[in-house]
Amino acid sequence: MGRTELKEKVIKLRKQGKTYLEIQKGLKVSIPKSTFSYWCHNIPLPFGYQRKIREYNNFNLNKARKVALVVNRIKRERYLQSIVKRNMHLKGVLKNRDVAKITLAALYLGEGSKSSKRGSLMFGNSDPFIIGLFLSLLRYCYSVDEKKFRCTLQCRADQNIKKLNKFWSRITKIPSSQFYKARIDPRTIGKPSKKLDYKGVCCINYFSADVLLDLLQIPKIIYKGP
Repeated sequence: MGRTELKEKVIKLRKQGKTYLEIQKGLKVSIPKSTFSYWCHNIPLPFGYQRKIREYNNFNLNKARKVALVVNRIKRERYLQSIVKRNMHLKGVLKNRDVAKITLAALYLGEGSKSSKRGSLMFGNSDPFIIGLFLSLLRYCYSVDEKKFRCTLQCRADQNIKKLNKFWSRITKIPSSQFYKARIDPRTIGKPSKKLDYKGVCCINYFSADVLLDLLQIPKIIYKGP
């Protein structure tokens, strides 16, 4: 195809509202942008062309966002894998009872009730992993009496309490018979839950003033010394 013929076809397609990329694809040729601009700079564009360009740009933007999400997810997965890899040497450290006890005390310091007047531990969280870790460490570090455990669930008004009791009983390994009556947040009445996987807050009580005082003293001893 000669240059003159190519120019005529480009101008014709441009008058129809075709974009630079569409023209190249349609003619199956590569045209420098500077040449394209020179040939087409005085050509009036058809009605609706700007709307077409906006739609085209929005389409490309959405496509780019989707690609970016995938790329970012892959990067994050690789990053998390690198974190796991560099901390693998810590695997098994909780088999050391002293380390396990310090971990338990730190966990209780962050999420448990610090009042020694209660005479019992009270630990609450909505994350099954945190609850499971706390109880696993507690049972490992102390000779617990399973009958001294009690659970109270704090949940939303539209949640199935029976299913929640069953779920948390499985996580805690505490019989449902040792669960107190669930507490429903009155602010949630008439408001549907947005997070369908939300299991409420599980509050663990363990009736032992000795264990409570033990856990409260450990951080102080580590920080200040005996």
